Amino acid sequence: MSCVATNAEAIQAAYLDVRDDKTDTDWLLLEFVDKSKELSVAQTGNGGLDELKNHLKSGDLAFAYVRMTIANDELSQRAKFVLIYWGGNASLIRKAKLSFYGAEVKTIITHYAIDRNVDTLEELDTASVVQDLRKAGGANYDRQASDY
Repeated sequence: MSCVATNAEAIQAAYLDVRDDKTDTDWLLLEFVDKSKELSVAQTGNGGLDELKNHLKSGDLAFAYVRMTIANDELSQRAKFVLIYWGGNASLIRKAKLSFYGAEVKTIITHYAIDRNVDTLEELDTASVVQDLRKAGGANYDRQASDY
């Protein structure tokens, strides 16, 4: 059975809400229902990556999707999206399942600039995520002020 089949409509709706420029929602969190193989929307929010990190539980597997605004200067701000595979301190066997389930999640969450497999909150440092988004973005016309 698909991990997203039962809740596909709710996951799709939350995903589209994060992508919508007209809403404040900028992240969503998908968690497994009662340690089952069924994913559902656990929460959404509008406080960015920092708020999302407060909702990641150390022992649970989860997927998250977050909108981030990056800019090379004050005039060129762009929304970029990050798909996060959260392993926390789950067992290696359970973490291995993330890639399998991730393929199904990607049938709904189709647009993102980068994806990250993370096990600790430190791996979701805003500065490093923004730097990875800039690298993935290609041309950097503000290269002289860049750290990469």
